[in-house]
Amino acid sequence: MSNEDRILIVEDEEDSRFIYERLLTKSGYNVKTANNGDEALEIISEFKPKIILADWTMPKLNGIELCNIIKKKEEFKLIYFILLTARTSLKDRVEGLDTGADDYLVKPIDNQELVARIRSGIRIHNLQNELKNIEHNKAVVELACTIGHQINNPLSSLKLSINSLKDEIDNKKDGIEEDLYVIDESLKRIQEFVKALQKLQSAEIMDYALDNKMLKI
Repeated sequence: MSNEDRILIVEDEEDSRFIYERLLTKSGYNVKTANNGDEALEIISEFKPKIILADWTMPKLNGIELCNIIKKKEEFKLIYFILLTARTSLKDRVEGLDTGADDYLVKPIDNQELVARIRSGIRIHNLQNELKNIEHNKAVVELACTIGHQINNPLSSLKLSINSLKDEIDNKKDGIEEDLYVIDESLKRIQEFVKALQKLQSAEIMDYALDNKMLKI
């Protein structure tokens, strides 16, 4: 558990909000609260919670509506969403889960059960992120290898053509030797880059400029 384990509580009842916040803060989590779904949407982008604990029935934007919005956004869809409600019917539970909620707790909520569900949600969120990163790295490596292969064929043809031109050019002409040297060195650099792309095993991303990233080769 660390400060990275962020939880957003969305609850319009002040007493319940206070109890959940105190319990989870004492359990070592980084907690923020919102009175309704509208407030939650203003907080999420900056706070980046791993878990949202939201009451179903709230004014302005209720828990179901909030969950629906969250799960449709690519940057938020891995947030583990726990829906809190006093509704006990099977139909209501199915409706909540069908909306995209990851878990469902019926009020009144036992403190130990809530903390246990939070721990479980944190583990699931972390595992999903690890899988996403693995898939992303795999896609980057496959793309790099594809680019390497696509560059390699025209590069080989270019090198053959340059070698053929060397044989035909009178090397005594001024400036030709220097031009050919520059071409040769450029070809070598491209060939080394292509080899690096084709041998890439893992995707390491580094900072470039103006908040851009680039693949480290």
